[in-house]
Amino acid sequence: MKKSLVYTKTGDKGTTALVGGTRVPKSHVRLDAYGTIDELNSFVGLLICQIKDEETLKVLSFIQHKLFTVGSYLATETEAIAPKAASIITEDNIKLLESEMDRIDSELPRLRQFVLPGGSEAAARAHICRTVARRAERCIYKVKAEYPVEDNIMKFVNRLSDYFFIVARRECNKDGKEIFWDTTCL
Repeated sequence: MKKSLVYTKTGDKGTTALVGGTRVPKSHVRLDAYGTIDELNSFVGLLICQIKDEETLKVLSFIQHKLFTVGSYLATETEAIAPKAASIITEDNIKLLESEMDRIDSELPRLRQFVLPGGSEAAARAHICRTVARRAERCIYKVKAEYPVEDNIMKFVNRLSDYFFIVARRECNKDGKEIFWDTTCL
């Protein structure tokens, strides 16, 4: 069995190939978008290390797999190659996130102020996921300005940042304490 190479040397001159074969500069909007999705996926893996709730762990695993789906979609020249069914985000995927947010939020006290990121290690990790998801969303909108991007991709990534916010709140209320923004702080 031949060992696969991690390095190919094809990107040494500042370009990489999209799925479809077109070589683009490493500064291309698609690479920024799917690279940020990859970064988010890594932070989700870090968050998983701190979460104890089995239902949340299942959802986080689902999110990691779907982030690979999103990254694959963004790396594909969809104008030349039809995405495989496995690389599509569905309405049901979005509804799953929404129902999980509703489930967790129903257990939380009403939010009356802005909260600072932190309060517990798990909450801080969830806030990192939240902010990276927002950045990923902005990167994908840059792609969408130049190339077609499915609406469900946009909705899914948008819901992710909301989901991570709710998880952060739950972790603070469970393990730590929500830190509210002190508007009088000088």
